[in-house]
Amino acid sequence: MTPRPRARRIGIMLWPSPGRNAGFERALWCEDQGFDDVWFPDGEGMQDALTLAAGVATRTAQVRLCTGIVPVYNRPPAILATSALALSHLAPGRFVLGIGSSTHAMVENWYGRRFEKPLAHVRETTELLRRLFAGEKTDFRGEALCSRGFRLKEMPAASVPIHIAAMGPKMLDLAGEIGDGVVLNDMTPDDRIPEALERIDRGAKRSGRRVEDLEISIRRAVIVSRDEGPARELFRSQFTFYASTPVYQRQMVLLGYREQIDEIRTGYATRDRRRSLAAVDDAMLERFYVFGDGDACRARIRASYEAGIDSVFVSPQAGDAAGFESTCEAFAPAVFSAAGSRRST
Repeated sequence: MTPRPRARRIGIMLWPSPGRNAGFERALWCEDQGFDDVWFPDGEGMQDALTLAAGVATRTAQVRLCTGIVPVYNRPPAILATSALALSHLAPGRFVLGIGSSTHAMVENWYGRRFEKPLAHVRETTELLRRLFAGEKTDFRGEALCSRGFRLKEMPAASVPIHIAAMGPKMLDLAGEIGDGVVLNDMTPDDRIPEALERIDRGAKRSGRRVEDLEISIRRAVIVSRDEGPARELFRSQFTFYASTPVYQRQMVLLGYREQIDEIRTGYATRDRRRSLAAVDDAMLERFYVFGDGDACRARIRASYEAGIDSVFVSPQAGDAAGFESTCEAFAPAVFSAAGSRRST
């Protein structure tokens, strides 16, 4: 697939910080620095993404506000629609609703829901949201969801793009078919982005579109530091956590890591953390994560653009405020542009 001629966006994932105003201050800093987007994670026991986005909306004027992502299992479409309605009025034309299926562990263990029919949940959530945004009263019974007699009391102030998180082949197809955009994550390495775009394009063609008609975003977990040791240690632990869940296990097997996944699973089953960590070699870390000095990290993000991504949102992984700031500063648009990283293809 040939490169996609699209302006490139750069954003920051705002992991909530302790304190009442820390997240707001970081969002204001991102806007002042010229970042295109701020992304709000959700569903991991942290401050609610939609609530934070609403607060940030009242203090910013230009930066786009994106949820990355809201699980479809813990909010029915009627509730999601009212939240999106409010944000469309607080930040007209600046809000993107990112949704996804989440994982078995989060949905069943944390939310107490059955992780069933994720494709149907995402499809039907999107369909119901679109009907509600169009002013319709619901009369819907699908494979996974139902809603009857609900209507928004007012229309959104601006269109609300729905971006769908996708990783596996079937979800990529679906996201291409029904989404306004597609959100990829760390477990889609640069060498697999062209393949993901082909799957998205296949789905898009079912609805009379092409992949070029959608915005393709990707999250990249980043630590900017000349000392790579702590970064490797953190990412190795993070990888084993991902690899302990079925949806990520399937992705890792598709990427050629069946033996490593078996070792990680055995380590978890026997409570042998060292065995799980030992299964993750440095080459794996370098394939999925971004770490090193500023130049090295910017080169890695540039590679994602060159593989066909429209929008990269950097997810700073350093635990302290100084580490967060140094990572963000390395990708501030003035620095990033000077490094030749945001040219259109």
